[in-house]
Amino acid sequence: MDVKCPICDKVEQINTDSPLAKRLRNRRKHLYLCSDCSNRIGENTRKRHATGNFHLFKEKKEEDPYIG
Repeated sequence: MDVKCPICDKVEQINTDSPLAKRLRNRRKHLYLCSDCSNRIGENTRKRHATGNFHLFKEKKEEDPYIG
């Protein structure tokens, strides 16, 4: 299966029977990132975490009194 990275437009080939290929076929909102872009994004995210100004906001869920 040929996949294309949306950031750098590099085309790579992955195994058609792999779980990643199935996820990309069945869930259209999932994107394939090449290893270079994935590593670069991960590194930049870790740098932002290290600054202390990076916050992940959790969804506020209301507790249902009828569910135990």
